[in-house]
Amino acid sequence: MSSTSSSQPSASPGRESTPASDNARPPDSGGTNSTGQARSRIALQLDQRSLHFSVTAWVLIVALIGILPLTPRQLQYKGYRLSLLGTTCTTGYALFAFYQQPRAGNMHAAQIFHHVASSKDFIPFMYCLMFVMSKLHLKLVLVPVICWALEHVARFLRRHFTNSSLYRTYLEKPCTWVETNTTAVNFLSSNAEILLGFLLILSLFSSVDPSLQFSLYHSH
Repeated sequence: MSSTSSSQPSASPGRESTPASDNARPPDSGGTNSTGQARSRIALQLDQRSLHFSVTAWVLIVALIGILPLTPRQLQYKGYRLSLLGTTCTTGYALFAFYQQPRAGNMHAAQIFHHVASSKDFIPFMYCLMFVMSKLHLKLVLVPVICWALEHVARFLRRHFTNSSLYRTYLEKPCTWVETNTTAVNFLSSNAEILLGFLLILSLFSSVDPSLQFSLYHSH
């Protein structure tokens, strides 16, 4: 009995130590996996946002080239087309990445289309797609594009470049002005769209073909 009583305490610590070590390993590995996945998701989101910012900044620069009167006419036309094409690609990718493609044409697909149509990126997407496929060349078209790109660039710079000396020296005041005067920027964009609508209505009743308007614009 003394041998059995001495063997029981020696066996119990061994039995208790092995499950404790086995139970301690999976939470550590699970925690490292969860933190690694969270870091990869954050890095992916930052990469997507930085890519979206780069394309939007490029659209803003090209649109300013296309609307300024001092640039050559051929360069203006290239800036006009590239800014519209860049905005179409950027907003289209944003809509596809956020809402994805519906699997079947059911009520879920109709709900997704309703959310897509009511989103902020849908109107710039359809707006730029319409003028990319058109042969018209009106500088007024670029005003809403510049307002849209300016708002996105200013928001991204204020969120991610506050510690940069270049931003604090040259870009902090313009970005602050854009964010504090978002209503004025949207008001300018809306007025430009209304005036553009009147011009398009007048072009329907004009005798000049829209394909000839661009040649007449360059001939003067």
